[in-house]
Amino acid sequence: MPKINNSSQSSHCPDQRRSVDRRSFLTGSLATGLATCSEVATVSPNDNIKSGSLDDALTLDALGQAELVRRGDIKSIELVDAVIDRIEKLNPHLNAVVTKMYEQARQAATGNVPDGPFQGVPFLLKDLGATYGGVRQTSASKALADFIPEQDSELVVRQKKAGLIIVAKTNTPEFGLTATTEPHLFGPTHNPWNVACTPGGSSGGSAAAVAARIVPMAHANDGGGSIRIPASCCGLFGLKPARARNSPAPLMGSVLACEHAVTLTVRDSAALLDATDGYVPGDPYAAPQKQRPYIEETQLPIERCRIAFTRMEPIDKPLHPDCVSAVEKTVRLLESLGHDVEEAAPEIEIERYKKSFMTLWSARLARGIEDIASMTGDPVSSNLYEPVTWQLYEQGRRWSAQQYLDAENYVMSFGRLFAKFLDEYDFWLTPTLGEPPPKLGVLYPPPDASQPSAAYTVARNFDFVPYTHLANVTGLPAMSVPLHWNDDGLPIGVHFVGRFGDEASLFRLAAQLEQAQPWIARTPSVMAL
Repeated sequence: MPKINNSSQSSHCPDQRRSVDRRSFLTGSLATGLATCSEVATVSPNDNIKSGSLDDALTLDALGQAELVRRGDIKSIELVDAVIDRIEKLNPHLNAVVTKMYEQARQAATGNVPDGPFQGVPFLLKDLGATYGGVRQTSASKALADFIPEQDSELVVRQKKAGLIIVAKTNTPEFGLTATTEPHLFGPTHNPWNVACTPGGSSGGSAAAVAARIVPMAHANDGGGSIRIPASCCGLFGLKPARARNSPAPLMGSVLACEHAVTLTVRDSAALLDATDGYVPGDPYAAPQKQRPYIEETQLPIERCRIAFTRMEPIDKPLHPDCVSAVEKTVRLLESLGHDVEEAAPEIEIERYKKSFMTLWSARLARGIEDIASMTGDPVSSNLYEPVTWQLYEQGRRWSAQQYLDAENYVMSFGRLFAKFLDEYDFWLTPTLGEPPPKLGVLYPPPDASQPSAAYTVARNFDFVPYTHLANVTGLPAMSVPLHWNDDGLPIGVHFVGRFGDEASLFRLAAQLEQAQPWIARTPSVMAL
């Protein structure tokens, strides 16, 4: 049992082609599917790595690879070709990549690559949310199998300006609806740590590819945990930014969802958010301005913090012992670093909350599916959607406007609840998940299931993901940090929620934890293939 420190004295942490404008709006709406430290650890390229040592280069983080390119030790095209080779070798085992963009990537790598922080570094884009003009975006749905957006989203524009070379698109569940990546359109993605297990979802393809060291980071988005869930399952760092930190332009976006990435290192996540964040005129929301670049935050010490933690699941199902153990070990680590840690949690009416959350989720899905039908001229048909998606659609279209607004008002009130709670604490620590990554087929019915049930699937996913969605309804930044592995060799992430607009303190804490307990040297079994 971890020591509980009840000290009230603490120093708080520093504060085919169709118009993209119409068609991508609906796909975006459907995407609503983590003491003072010593010098912060960084992952820098080895001076002895030259252009012939591509395998060594691929073990570096993205900033490390960019440094090699910038000083001329490796060419971007060499990295791109090496990543293509890794995809061809490992994807048959993982099914992480669903759309290959090799020719576009080679052209970009041999052209005028922008001199950004990630100059010449290969990158993968999730097949949901942000769009790449001229490349299909299916959202893992048969209904959108031929959809080709005409323009880049603002996020992709900024990724390219940062110097990233997009090589392929990654797998996701249909419309990002579940916590596992098992779409019927493309088939399941496998966890690199155990290919029989889920990589999480909905950014499971991106997480599997990064964990397997195909690329050092990949695009992800998060409407209920879809950055942090696969980060935990695959042993990666996954930060969900505050609401509106990254612009959804040209879409209107969602109050629940945001865009970012899964990464090998904290500093990559910080530098990428520096490159992509910022309001675009017309965005429905705006995040508070940062005080300094996030990459600088990772190099600054963090003051003694007061941290609340919980090892109880907010539903009538106990947490898996491995997840409880991960939190308790993290409590001891935090105390050893000089922080004050005590057991506390906001009070939540969980059954009312779950019903309200799913009212919003299913209603937005129903609206999106009807938009698809009106755009294509095809009737709404169960033949175009997975059975669970179709059941959620039918549920969502039954809600009245009054029921929708009641649900929205209730879940949005959690912003006030958590603001009050985080006036007393700097962070809230929980397990990222309720259990280790389960086997494929446990969280989502396969195509040959005799009677797939949306009600069962939703309940089972809430059991697996008891906390992450709370950061989405509140708009708070949160991160999953890969500090633990269980006896079966599966990663077990821990989850921190921070104050609104304060990604800076999360990055400082994450950098301190990364320095104290590094994880980048841990590699999954699939890499031995």
